[in-house]
Amino acid sequence: MHRVFTIIFCIGFLVGRTQTLGGSSAYNFLKLPSTPLLTAAGGVNTSYKTNEVSLSANNPALLSADLHTQLGLSFNSFLAGIKTYSLTTAYQKDNLNTTFGGHIYFVDYGSIPNTDAAGNVSGNFHPVDYVVQVSAERKYLERWNYGASIKFINSNYQLYKSSAIAFDFALLYSDSSKQLCVSALAKNMGFQLKTYVGEAEDLPFDLQIGITKRLAKAPFGFSVTAQHLHQFNIVYNDDSFNADNNFSSNNNLFNKLFNHLVIASHIYIGNNLEATLGYNHLRRQELNIGSSGNGLNGFSMGVKINFAKLQVLYARSSYQRNVSYNQLGLTLKMDRFFVGGL
Repeated sequence: MHRVFTIIFCIGFLVGRTQTLGGSSAYNFLKLPSTPLLTAAGGVNTSYKTNEVSLSANNPALLSADLHTQLGLSFNSFLAGIKTYSLTTAYQKDNLNTTFGGHIYFVDYGSIPNTDAAGNVSGNFHPVDYVVQVSAERKYLERWNYGASIKFINSNYQLYKSSAIAFDFALLYSDSSKQLCVSALAKNMGFQLKTYVGEAEDLPFDLQIGITKRLAKAPFGFSVTAQHLHQFNIVYNDDSFNADNNFSSNNNLFNKLFNHLVIASHIYIGNNLEATLGYNHLRRQELNIGSSGNGLNGFSMGVKINFAKLQVLYARSSYQRNVSYNQLGLTLKMDRFFVGGL
């Protein structure tokens, strides 16, 4: 299987050389976590394996036969009146030894005044982004899973419209006896089908590796995820802006290293309640003002509650001082609602 890891790294290196960071790429809504479980874990995680289908939208290798007929729904009241909606499902095809997944993620920016360069208003327009995704996963031997996703991406900003095709590839190693999961994920490799203004733009490519370990004799688990492994320095730093505003740069070696890491702690409270705390250092560094702090910016938390026929998910994440957003999710075990299953 080391050959599979080598292939993923080679793909990530070759694609990463042509990809941009920060806000320079198109379709950056793809970076937003579409499920409360991912939001609670800091927004970036590849190895958090739990019996919940929505995480498979982020990592197709997390699909499994255990998720058969689950239907995950989520809603996020994001910043500035933006709303996001997602739907995720899975279906096991036994004769193909394959689990298939489907996912739709929709971002609604609301109604925005349409103005010209002089500020004259001529009605309103309604910008939206969405992605439709199909995934497949297969098991290899006892502890390995591999998966892939294909995405159709669309943006519509009145006169400016664009679409693209992207691919995700993932590999997962899980050892239930040691309660250990390790995963590698290459995300958003693709190309535009239609550009906004005739000039091709990059997709928000990311190469990630993560590990999740649950303690044997305590109700705790921990996740560490490394993101943007295809480039070392991933901080956007405007020296002119810092100088004009008398801000000092935090682009030192420690931050360059730690910006790649997203950390989460999982707390298992009985069999039906699970809490997660996350910290994303890159988000905190990018949203802090100068070298000063900014409240709980970069921190997140969430809970998952299991019932017989459904799971209830909730997450809260901070982006600025006193500015946070809430995300709600509901996962239905559809085979429990129908006599004889599906």
